[in-house]
Amino acid sequence: MKLKGAQIFFECLQKEGVEVIFGFPGGAVIDIYHELPKYDIRHILVRHEQGAAHMADGYARATGKVGVCLVTSGPGATNTVTGIATAYMDSVPMVIFTGQVPTALIGNDAFQEVDIVGISRPCTKHNYLVKHVDDLATVIKEAFFLARTGRPGPVLVDLPKDVLGAQIEFRYPKKVELKGYRPTLDAHLGQIKRAHQAIKKSKRPVIYAGGGVIIAEAGEELARFAELIQAPVTTTLMGLGSFPAMLEDPTGRKELNPWWLGMLGMHGTFRANMAVSNADLLIAVGARFDDRVTGKVSGFAPKAKIIHVDVDPTSISKNVVVDIPIVGDCKNALQKLIQVCEKEPLEDIEQARSAWMEQIRQWRETYPLAYKQEGDIIKPQYVVEKLYELCNGNAIVTTEVGQNQMWAAQYFHFNKPRTLLTSGGLGTMGYGLPAAIGAQVAFPDRLVIDIAGDGSIQMNIQELITAVCNCLPVKVAILNNRYLGMVRQWQELFYDKNYCATCLDAAPDFVKLADAYGAVGLRATRAEEVEPVIREAFSIKKPVLMEFVVAQEEGVYPMVPAGKNISEMLLV
Repeated sequence: MKLKGAQIFFECLQKEGVEVIFGFPGGAVIDIYHELPKYDIRHILVRHEQGAAHMADGYARATGKVGVCLVTSGPGATNTVTGIATAYMDSVPMVIFTGQVPTALIGNDAFQEVDIVGISRPCTKHNYLVKHVDDLATVIKEAFFLARTGRPGPVLVDLPKDVLGAQIEFRYPKKVELKGYRPTLDAHLGQIKRAHQAIKKSKRPVIYAGGGVIIAEAGEELARFAELIQAPVTTTLMGLGSFPAMLEDPTGRKELNPWWLGMLGMHGTFRANMAVSNADLLIAVGARFDDRVTGKVSGFAPKAKIIHVDVDPTSISKNVVVDIPIVGDCKNALQKLIQVCEKEPLEDIEQARSAWMEQIRQWRETYPLAYKQEGDIIKPQYVVEKLYELCNGNAIVTTEVGQNQMWAAQYFHFNKPRTLLTSGGLGTMGYGLPAAIGAQVAFPDRLVIDIAGDGSIQMNIQELITAVCNCLPVKVAILNNRYLGMVRQWQELFYDKNYCATCLDAAPDFVKLADAYGAVGLRATRAEEVEPVIREAFSIKKPVLMEFVVAQEEGVYPMVPAGKNISEMLLV
């Protein structure tokens, strides 16, 4: 039986196990929306196409599945680009379907025509313009395969209107064979053995884990590997949750994991940055040596031999030259390292590491993450700590970008993978709320919290109505300091306190705004009100927007100034 392209579209999605699409209709994709009610695929109607991309991203990060969004041609397509770039920088598996004008009109400046394939080429893993209905099923199959394999990423498929209306007999390919695309997943045993020899000789090792560990579902292997070689662990922002920050004793009391260094880099902990700066061996797993991690590259881990495990060979020695490259899937590589270490265990390992761990303990006790909550004025760090305490860490947390993001990374202790969803590489303001909605769609019974700033939240505040209409009880915690806080902090420290264009005193009444959208608005203006507001928000089975009026000029510390070594931190 022949099917229209729009029908083939849904048949393919069902074959790929797609359960939900985040989208916004328009003329170029109206054929798809005409067929939508006939298929058992949930559609979340967004209020802006950027929101659709971020929701698909949040869904993908929370589940590990491929996120899907659908938009129309022209402005619909271009509105997704920020979300696509966000996913590309953080290796998030997504497939973005965009409508396009009929093939005969492509290149004629037709109404709502744009070359989205050309526009998105720099920020997609791959993209397609489907010119014939005969190719539609094959292209969709390839798109999902590319999005989820190797180093994951967003793949865009552009769908001309005439292709969606054309008919052909539907056949879905059984497998994908792409010439030249053969990701190396199996780590080379010879390199694994070289790494093992370096570990045996090391006295001051540090494991540096990134988002690749979470993507590879390798958290258990990371913890076992760290235990075997008795090495402390630090992570990037994207790697938070890959290694347990807290341990629980038999009485249920939680304490900081002694092997956990915290996040490293520009706003990393003192102990993490000092450990990396003094290590004699750095084992990087699923990380790409981003500039926010390394600081001044020539001063990064200056005393260390470096092992680098990554599925993407182009990431190895791109920013920092490494001594032992291991190309392969993080889970596979860690499993092999564990096998070798178990077969040839390190002798007197606890004694060998005792002096190193004592030094790290001293760094932690001398310069811990700290702030003072005194009087009525609310410190933003206090809000984050209360959020963690009152949910016992059992939440999926999204963030916006800026100070709110860094305070969340520092003071909310992430114990499990896929519990922090944040824009790391691109630093996209407006990411947190739609990403939280995507995560809540995936896990309707989980607590999902967006830790936001008063600047970032306004970038995609319209998606609050999406949460309301779909009965998605996301909780938004706005740390309202009436500034674009991170830019203001830089202006304070490095630009003579010239607070140009960063003051947000003219802001909406967030409580009234929440009410206008049909959500619940709550506000705390004094420290004593923080806990009751959070408790009330958590008890409400609706979207809740909590506004915390916090100290206006509180800074994020530690901080490594631009161009400095990560050991050269501003501590207050």
